[in-house]
Amino acid sequence: MRVRSAHPDDVSLIFSFIKKKAEFDRNIGAFSGELRVSEEKIRKTLFGAVPFSYVLFAEISGREVGFALYGFRYSSFAGQPSLWLDDLYVDEQMRSHGAGAALMSHLAQVAKENDCTHLAWNADARNLRGLSFYHRLGAKITEQKGNRCFLMWTPQVR
Repeated sequence: MRVRSAHPDDVSLIFSFIKKKAEFDRNIGAFSGELRVSEEKIRKTLFGAVPFSYVLFAEISGREVGFALYGFRYSSFAGQPSLWLDDLYVDEQMRSHGAGAALMSHLAQVAKENDCTHLAWNADARNLRGLSFYHRLGAKITEQKGNRCFLMWTPQVR
């Protein structure tokens, strides 16, 4: 298992993972909207002069099997950033093979390197397998509004 950062040549791969994540969310009833993203938008917003988010890929034998899209938030009260995980997706046939754990471990390291207070994200309450995975990591649901669970994780990174 290898985790790597995305580069501009990965725009179509990023787009394909976003579409797979949207389909997963549709299937559990968590997304019914229309994707408005395009490869052009990804190139401009992730690889332009100011990147608004970053992407990691989990690879097995040189094949990308999962991705994480994340960015940073800044708290003026804490005087520190936190890491916001927008998307985490692993191909269905590769789940429970360590790709999600590898991505989360890498994100924990990124958070540590950037002096982040914690990692946070949302997950749908109907994504029972995902919530169980997050619980095993040590993440806590801090709030729930309808089916939207707000999670926080402060990993113990050495």
